[in-house]
Amino acid sequence: MAFEATCDVGLYGLAVMGQNFALNMASKGFRVAVCNRSAEKIDITVARAADEGDLPLEGFKDPEDFVASIKKPRRVIMLVMAGKPVDDTIALLSKHLEEGDILVDGGNEWFPNTIRRGADLKDSGIHFVGMGVSGGEDGARHGPSLMPGCDKVAFGFLEPILIKCAAQVDGDACTTHCGPLGAGNYVKMVHNGIEYGDMQLIAEVYDVLKVAGGLDNQALERCFEDWNEGELQSYLIEITAVILGKETSDGSGAYVVDQILDQTGMKGTGRWTVQEAAEQSAPCPTLTSALDARYLSARKEERVEASSKLFGPAEVTQVDSEQLIEDAKQALYMAKVCSYAQGMELIRAASGAHEWHINRAECARIWKGGCIIRAAFLDRIQAAFTKNPDLSNLMMDSSFAAELNSRQLATRRFVTLAMTCGVPVPALSASLCYFDSYRRARLPANLTQAQRDFFGGHSYKKVGEDGDFHTAWTDTHHDLGDLKQRATGNI
Repeated sequence: MAFEATCDVGLYGLAVMGQNFALNMASKGFRVAVCNRSAEKIDITVARAADEGDLPLEGFKDPEDFVASIKKPRRVIMLVMAGKPVDDTIALLSKHLEEGDILVDGGNEWFPNTIRRGADLKDSGIHFVGMGVSGGEDGARHGPSLMPGCDKVAFGFLEPILIKCAAQVDGDACTTHCGPLGAGNYVKMVHNGIEYGDMQLIAEVYDVLKVAGGLDNQALERCFEDWNEGELQSYLIEITAVILGKETSDGSGAYVVDQILDQTGMKGTGRWTVQEAAEQSAPCPTLTSALDARYLSARKEERVEASSKLFGPAEVTQVDSEQLIEDAKQALYMAKVCSYAQGMELIRAASGAHEWHINRAECARIWKGGCIIRAAFLDRIQAAFTKNPDLSNLMMDSSFAAELNSRQLATRRFVTLAMTCGVPVPALSASLCYFDSYRRARLPANLTQAQRDFFGGHSYKKVGEDGDFHTAWTDTHHDLGDLKQRATGNI
């Protein structure tokens, strides 16, 4: 049965994110065709569209009819689970698509897979797009941050939809052309790495205030509410206050957060970020520490056993709670700046390596709304990279440098107290060490280089001299000959 092409865009994959993004597009005036592997979710989505104001949305049970219903050049968005399901869906839909059509993967995908899929579709003339979508269920429905990577022709056809459906901040849509295929997935991946860091930093501050400061949930809720009114204002700070104040429904006065098992789940994007940091030789210690913290949390049984054999300080240090709260605020702000600096440095490194020309000011701008890491200070991060697009590191911006310098003593007090009390703060201390390492003109790497030369004859550079040098450290060491040829691999 043939269908007249009346729909502006199609969406395949109707789990929570897919349903909500389809309704988002329909609510913005686009006529949306939807399809799914299971028919039940198609019916549910069509019913939701009717219930939410008779939105212009049509459901199709057959993929061929679904594709045929979309105006040319067809714009089809997939929101399915990353990995093999994406390949299967591409195979299902591409046989009905034509040259010039646009196929978008809106899932959390590993960017090399996106580049591979684009190459596989190239001969067919189908434009493939990898688009990061951040904001969760609510963002998908009411306005997410959208991070597409694709050729400019595909973006031109998608832009009218993305502009209307993305989150809106100060009159601007939280979307941009991130760069060529793969760049959008990369920006979303780094976003998620920063998200891991942010969540871990908040958890560590919560832990220190609770254990060392003795604050109860009500006091903690007030802290985060107060912080959300100032420079720490962000989505994650806001929801943390709500979470800390949520009591159980049984009337016991207990809090939900205290009944949640201390094991963190993950979907892989944080691990990808850390892998990429290593690949690009970009130091991201806060993000790495946050990932390690999740791995440690998963070892619940081991930790329970260890708690009976391994011991921390016998007594918790007495603290001034008001000072501790103020130090916590300063430490959290400093650590967050360092975390975002690491993420932006990773984007810069990968953008250069892949010749993507990603605009970091635009990354900050599109993260200001809709996404999980939206925060007030993204305005200033955007301004820093707008003023100096080649800025080597966010910490080198004069405004942020001044803030970091003014907060370092409070951060040192907070981290030191945590360690004295035996409360682990891996991400907070990683941020502080990142700051300390970056600000030092000389690091102990000279000793590391000497060790490398000692056991492997790797040679070293000398202060103020050109060339490569080797030392015969003991009588068993030998002359290595022409070090220049050795360094280039010719001998």
